[in-house]
Amino acid sequence: MESQIGYYEETGKYRDKFDQELPVMAAYTTFRKQVYKDGALSLKTKRLIALACGFQAGCTRCIQGQTKDAITAGATKQEVMEAVAVAVVMGGTAVSAETWRVMKVFEELGVK
Repeated sequence: MESQIGYYEETGKYRDKFDQELPVMAAYTTFRKQVYKDGALSLKTKRLIALACGFQAGCTRCIQGQTKDAITAGATKQEVMEAVAVAVVMGGTAVSAETWRVMKVFEELGVK
């Protein structure tokens, strides 16, 4: 089974290449960086929301990256698990089928 973090990092390189080829993507990058700053919602809360949204969108990179980023932003394993549970309630078996990715990211990060 492939590394979830490795997949995320490798595909990110190609996303960055795409962004470089299409200069208008700089505006999206600026927007994204602004959205993830602390505001009325903390960075941690925003990452947990983004994780649940990533599941709903069926976005592999979102699941991998937002799990990692939520932990980096200070989310506990239990907080991540509860955010994923909300996504499962909203999305059913299609979301539940991808929850293994979160467990694998935990394993790769050494989250107990």
